[in-house]
Amino acid sequence: MTKCIIVDDEALARQVIQNHLQMMHGFQLVAVCANSDEAAVALKKFEVDLIFLDIQLPGITGLNFLRTLSNPPLVILTTAYAEYALESYEFSVIDYLLKPISFERFSKAINKVVDGKLFTKFAVEKENISAEQIFIKSGNKFFKVNFSEIIFIEAMKDYLKIHTADYKLVTHQTMTEMEKILPAKQFIRVHKSFIVAIARIKTVYGSSIEMDKNTIPIGVSYKNSVMSFIAGK
Repeated sequence: MTKCIIVDDEALARQVIQNHLQMMHGFQLVAVCANSDEAAVALKKFEVDLIFLDIQLPGITGLNFLRTLSNPPLVILTTAYAEYALESYEFSVIDYLLKPISFERFSKAINKVVDGKLFTKFAVEKENISAEQIFIKSGNKFFKVNFSEIIFIEAMKDYLKIHTADYKLVTHQTMTEMEKILPAKQFIRVHKSFIVAIARIKTVYGSSIEMDKNTIPIGVSYKNSVMSFIAGK
């Protein structure tokens, strides 16, 4: 069951999303919020998998609210103004819905969530892991992901996002569990929220790592191990 909250200062907009969501199997609405303060309380009180977040909220915008969250849940943005779409791309949001939100368009956004959550459990048994790839369980099927495809893995509260050059996968998994699966010679954890592929590292400077087109922070508690790795110790 995907647990959701709605954050919108317009009562009608909240009701529309709520009505649409009631038509979707496998989604549970745990809180309806009119502002970011209520949303912050809901995120502390509930295990939230998905936020329907209005961009224009009183006091603080939805995008600025996202910036305050260290490990935000999955996000579907809602707004009456299309000009915010470009700014929203800095956040790995599932979709961007323009009001008024039709049920057909809402369904497409929900399908994106479902498609991402098909990759919800990694097979950790030894027979499912080779030196080259891992099998990701989806329903009754297993999908092969080559270790060489992975650039970095990012923690998103109760989920992980696996970044590759061609696609991103979202899975319900912890960083600790993922570390046990990944080959230690190919990956290193550099932050509480990031594991990176060693072969993809371009440069290390200060408290950052550059890899492909991404800059990854080095956590304070991981800096010594990263520097020891670089020094070959």
